[in-house]
Amino acid sequence: MKENEVVKSNKRKIINDPVYGFVTFRHDFLLDLIDHPYFQRLRRIAQLGLSYLVYPGAVHNRFQHAIGALHLMQNAIEEIRYKGHEITKEEELGCLCAILFHDIGHGPFSHALEHSIVDKIHHEQISAYLMNDLNEQYNGRFDLAIKIFNDKYHKRFLHQLVSSQLDMDRLDYLARDSFFSGVVEGQVGSERIIKMLDVVNDELVVEEKGIYSIEKFIVARRFMYWQVYLHKTVLSAEFMLVNALRRAKYLAEQGEVVFCSPALYYFLYNKIGKGDFEKDGEALQHFIALDDFDIMGAIKVWQTNEDRVLAELAKGIVNRSLFKIEMSRKPIEEAVVKKNIERIANEMNLSFEEASYFVISDKVHNSAYSVKTDAIKVKMKDGQILDAAQASDHMNLQALSGSVEKFFLAYKR
Repeated sequence: MKENEVVKSNKRKIINDPVYGFVTFRHDFLLDLIDHPYFQRLRRIAQLGLSYLVYPGAVHNRFQHAIGALHLMQNAIEEIRYKGHEITKEEELGCLCAILFHDIGHGPFSHALEHSIVDKIHHEQISAYLMNDLNEQYNGRFDLAIKIFNDKYHKRFLHQLVSSQLDMDRLDYLARDSFFSGVVEGQVGSERIIKMLDVVNDELVVEEKGIYSIEKFIVARRFMYWQVYLHKTVLSAEFMLVNALRRAKYLAEQGEVVFCSPALYYFLYNKIGKGDFEKDGEALQHFIALDDFDIMGAIKVWQTNEDRVLAELAKGIVNRSLFKIEMSRKPIEEAVVKKNIERIANEMNLSFEEASYFVISDKVHNSAYSVKTDAIKVKMKDGQILDAAQASDHMNLQALSGSVEKFFLAYKR
């Protein structure tokens, strides 16, 4: 933004959200931010990646999720104020900006990008870079939002509303992902949970009468991870996409001509990591130009690429001819992996290295609730503050506080 340039101001508007109904915004500045190209890009970033290959309705995007999280944040702030805790107008706007942009750093198909063509940088780091960039564009109006986002503000409960085990991000994505996927086990009573929120000693707590809603919330999260986010067929598709991007980058490094958009070209033909994002704004601007359309447009064209590995992977993704996947409680033996690679090498007349793109051995884990990481606190009627697992009179929360790890082997049929 040029010096002395006036930031435009919108009149208040109403958005009709399929999950919550009519959503209104209390600050004109939020509407200016929503109109910003950085935020509009989220319309082109799928919320659930390739999950639509299993759940056809799961085609919503991160723009919708961010709007939903903003709506819940407005409600939470109103409830906490009602219970006598001061949240200034500036703090309110800081919280709303932080939650609105909490996912701004997600790339196309999110984790697929992080594990293939961008080296060792997490989407949360990119979100922080983008918020700093916006802070410069808007002459420091993001200062407080950045402090809250990074947990550097003295009222810590405001950060917990943005990022914790009971934040507005999780409350929205569980409700929204359940709605669009049709997995009813993921439904949560976000409105009731927000009504039960309070603050004690600068920590976000839930009133005791809300414990059953918290139990349902944690159980719903567990269900959604195994039934949607870590569904074995979704895993197969997403790891195939990772391997297709890895193969395209390998070919690019060998000097081969690989079809891609200018934004994708930058990441395929250059080794881009954390240092590049910190050095100057070039990497950040190329990242912002990259979305799902770049990836899927390339995947469609790669079906006819001269490289057989890339072409076969692309065909499998486009036509939903996915790898067979087997889940296990134990690590997959290397001998089993090698045997499958050798089989595919023989059947497809490929080298061992080429055939390795068609066999994937990895692991996933699901921790629905952790008592060690910013635990959910419950305010009992006698004033005690207990961890949710202690406050619950059901054994299920204790059981759900452990992490479950599963191993898998995926391979071309």
